[in-house]
Amino acid sequence: MELVGTKEAAYLLGICCQRVRQLLKEGRIKGAEKLGRFWQIPLHKGMPKVEKRTRGPAGSWRKRQPQTFNYITVNRKKIAQNKKEGNSLEKVLSVKRGKNKTVSKCHYVEINGPSRLVYQPNSPLHCGATVWIEADPSVELITGVFATMKQSRDILVAGELRAT
Repeated sequence: MELVGTKEAAYLLGICCQRVRQLLKEGRIKGAEKLGRFWQIPLHKGMPKVEKRTRGPAGSWRKRQPQTFNYITVNRKKIAQNKKEGNSLEKVLSVKRGKNKTVSKCHYVEINGPSRLVYQPNSPLHCGATVWIEADPSVELITGVFATMKQSRDILVAGELRAT
């Protein structure tokens, strides 16, 4: 049986870490144990098992794993605009998670798991993209936005940021 922490459980359930900790405190996540300072949450069919309650509104977390891929696309027009204006920091990456209609706009994406780069000029995505990165629905995608131009020049080297 696979064990995960609170952050991974929150990602799988589609809720915030604080809500997962609240459910753990109430004893509603089956089989969860606290070892030292960290929670160990077992997965049942790839998801943490949360007990239902008889009163109050129904839970708003995911009951099963998402089946649709996550997509990351690049907006070429925004890149050209940033280059033309010089100091502009328009967000050029779009991250679409599963079937959600919401799209996150960002400057960088960390992909914590397997992914693949796809080029299909004859069958583009709904947005018109012919090149995109496709990640499995179980893979965590962390998006980020640069606050300043200096921060955008920092390079991720061996897991830590170093200025160039």
